[in-house]
Amino acid sequence: MKKAVIFDMDGVICHTNPYHSMAFKEFFAKRNMYPTEDEFALHMYGKSNSYIMSHFFGRPISGNELLELEDEKESLFRDIYKDKINPITGFLEFFHQLKTNQFLTGVATSAPYANLELIAGALSLFGQMESVLASEDVTKHKPDPQVYLKSSANLQVEPDFCVVFEDSFSGVTAAKNAGMKVVGVLSSHSKLELPRCDLYIEDFREVDVEKVLGLLD
Repeated sequence: MKKAVIFDMDGVICHTNPYHSMAFKEFFAKRNMYPTEDEFALHMYGKSNSYIMSHFFGRPISGNELLELEDEKESLFRDIYKDKINPITGFLEFFHQLKTNQFLTGVATSAPYANLELIAGALSLFGQMESVLASEDVTKHKPDPQVYLKSSANLQVEPDFCVVFEDSFSGVTAAKNAGMKVVGVLSSHSKLELPRCDLYIEDFREVDVEKVLGLLD
């Protein structure tokens, strides 16, 4: 029976949230807006850009306006982050352990493809993942399960045999809505701030293939 592990990217493969905060602060400061760290925690981490922009501007942001604003902010992020790409402790070792044990793997991120290219490219993940999905690949964002159901279809593995690693409320909810087992990565939130997960880790030294198989039994 084929089994799969699907990773979110921001806060799971790399701890990018502090750099997204820096990019958003710069982006909003240009417009004389100064959101607090608490507001970012509630309305940025794990959310789609359409939600974030609409929330902070106080009106719906969509279509070409969204594309232009998103491009500006994500370009700022890539400039800030490009020399600082560093996976969460133990990630690469765990990932290679999965591949050695014939797991199929995928990434399912709400970030744009250019961010995925930057990070997955730097970590040489593209050739090793059987499914790669970014924000451009879906019409409904997390907490909608679309990105995970699409990953399952790409991998040709039933949702019951997929384990997802997520760090945000909307991401965990999306994976659970897809009928998958979820490991909560506590990089940005505490256990109490996430929906109930099947397992929690601080970093990837706390998980191995046996634990993943245990979740699927």
